[in-house]
Amino acid sequence: MTTGSTNSVSTAAGQPAETDEVKGRLGVRAGTEVTLSIDAMGGDRGPATIVAGIARSAAKNPAVKFILHGNGPLLEKLVARRRSLRGRVIIRSVPGIVTMDEKPSQAMRRADTSMRSAIDAVKDGEAQACVSCGNTGALMATSMIRLRKLEGVNRPAIACLWPSRNAQGFNVMLDVGADIRADAQDLLQYAMMGASYARNGLGLEVPRVGLLNVGTEEHKGRAELKAANDLIANGETLGKYTYVGFVEGGHIPGNVVDVIVTDGFTGNVALKTGEGTAKLVGDLLKEAFKATPLSRVAALLALTSLKRLQKRIDPRRVNGGVFLGLRGTVVKSHGSADATGVSAAVKLAYELAASGFSERLAARVASAVASTQNDGTS
Repeated sequence: MTTGSTNSVSTAAGQPAETDEVKGRLGVRAGTEVTLSIDAMGGDRGPATIVAGIARSAAKNPAVKFILHGNGPLLEKLVARRRSLRGRVIIRSVPGIVTMDEKPSQAMRRADTSMRSAIDAVKDGEAQACVSCGNTGALMATSMIRLRKLEGVNRPAIACLWPSRNAQGFNVMLDVGADIRADAQDLLQYAMMGASYARNGLGLEVPRVGLLNVGTEEHKGRAELKAANDLIANGETLGKYTYVGFVEGGHIPGNVVDVIVTDGFTGNVALKTGEGTAKLVGDLLKEAFKATPLSRVAALLALTSLKRLQKRIDPRRVNGGVFLGLRGTVVKSHGSADATGVSAAVKLAYELAASGFSERLAARVASAVASTQNDGTS
């Protein structure tokens, strides 16, 4: 394989697509070809893990191709070992790497990084979505500069899919870390964008939206939450959602709402707490079933159910936050993601790109802005 080139082979022999992987949550029709731009140098585990993750996705989905950005010679060696990636990867050799502790203001000014190169491939129309495990602040800042915000969006948000008791199996929560601040107007925009994500991503015609607070009573919460409560309630018709009012942390995995709106500080704390709790539950179950010979027998009898539970609560399988409010699709994977987590982020990016979600969201935001201007409101 030569850097910056690809050959004509588009599928891996003997690797049929899995229907669930291809159709996924967004109901994408199998066979929709998509090229994804991958920041191969971002994250804690290095490019070997990222290549392993995209190889998993490639083995399951013959319609996805990749542009990898990073250390060209190293990536060539890693890709050459993966049969499922034959003929489906273009490598862009880029010398710079954005470190996890680098300031966003510094990273966004550097033109020689794998992160910047990956985003520019979306900007230039070479790829339909970007995936990075790198520095969240740097990724958001660089994405905002290179892709630019949608007209009418003040603060882009990161939306994640949260396992829930709803029929669709997931709730949408935003913001989970793009910006620690959010005023009432920002929270209204999050509600609009989150509802659009749920409508197009989860197939919900009229999503139920809730505003995260310390209680469900209207007199509780900070001033901006009370103001946002009124704005989101008044925006139901425009946003095509049903507003259920304030919700608490216990509702995040429940079936009361489909979209949970909050600021990035609160959302990120909730997300990390949920992931840590899921891991703790999994570890405690393993310890409990290994405690005695009888419990080991019980584990064997319950093996199928335990595997189903493990898959349901495994945060790696819903890894990937979507940047909403930009002129392009960017998926942020956890920095510590393993190959399973990277594959999940790639799957989400593929589904979003194949469904045309970015264009639909842009149209929804433009419609909301036009309606607001026609009403003469701010």
